[in-house]
Amino acid sequence: MRILITGSSGFIGKNLTSELKNRGYKDLLLFDLDSDPSLLNQFTKECDFVFHLAGVNRPKDNDEFTSGNKGFTEELLDSLKQNNNFCPILLSSSIQATLDNPYGTSKKEAEDLFAKYPNKAFIFRLPNVFGKWCRPNYNSVVATFCYNIAHDLPITINDPETILNLVYIDDVVDCFIKALEGDVIIEDGFCIVPTVHTVKLGTIATLLEGFKESRNNLSVPNMSNSFEKALYSTYLTYLPEDQFSYQLKMNKDDRGSFTEIIRTLDRGQISVNVSKPGITKGNHWHHTKTEKFLVVSGKASIRFRKIGSDKVLEYQVSSTTLEVVDIPPGYTHDITNIGEEELVTLMWANEVFDPERADTYYEQV
Repeated sequence: MRILITGSSGFIGKNLTSELKNRGYKDLLLFDLDSDPSLLNQFTKECDFVFHLAGVNRPKDNDEFTSGNKGFTEELLDSLKQNNNFCPILLSSSIQATLDNPYGTSKKEAEDLFAKYPNKAFIFRLPNVFGKWCRPNYNSVVATFCYNIAHDLPITINDPETILNLVYIDDVVDCFIKALEGDVIIEDGFCIVPTVHTVKLGTIATLLEGFKESRNNLSVPNMSNSFEKALYSTYLTYLPEDQFSYQLKMNKDDRGSFTEIIRTLDRGQISVNVSKPGITKGNHWHHTKTEKFLVVSGKASIRFRKIGSDKVLEYQVSSTTLEVVDIPPGYTHDITNIGEEELVTLMWANEVFDPERADTYYEQV
């Protein structure tokens, strides 16, 4: 299948093109502002489907709205007609098509042209779209906030209570490709992206500031919240290229080190424990706290003794076969490096350590 994509180098176009390739669509006809104009006639002869994403939203002059939105749409449809090619076509429009402003009017005029198309014409009236590769400080508040906060630049919020309706780029692309494959949701005559996030402007800013601070407090976003998950993924793409990594605080002594990686209130914390050969750590127990130990380098002996009992249990584990050892409450336990190299253990605890309620009691195994 030969697929024509206008506006292919734009935000939505780049994401769509990449995912089409991921799904095995290789014969893509890419047309953009910098393309040779003569290619449009050639592509409209050959294409079996059209994604019409090209448009103008931040012109120097309002007349460019008409020429870039209605005008180019008319040119595209005329080219298809001249080539007697009435393949299915999809238009990326905007919810602003219902508004009385130059941009909205030009989008509505483009939609009206599609309404006369003699074959399948899918019209998506999209709300604000956010995600990777969106240009900051242009026409996307999410992209601007992500970029500015990641680069320690100020953001402007006139009214934090302002409500935004947002769709995530991956959801948009998925719905576009479903339309290509004949599976689309239509409401009131327009195709829709079913997952719409309704969020306050102030909430977006607060979340993004939290993402920035997470490198210091070791928190992670609430991945069960689809918007927060998508926003965090978006935010990371705007990090300065020399700031993809960050250092952690290592608590070192002559036995080795202990370093926290992630700390969450609802999923506990993850740490890395490094022990030198012959070193034993632990010899304590908990009432409620539970842990999981996973040796990722070296060899260890993990021993347990139930409080009030003389019976000692031992598990010898190594990185040769990755094996998780659960540390149950009510058992004093220790871990000893019985190898010749440093022992590296990934440790998870079901709760964040609270010095006011440590739930950790010393007792030799």
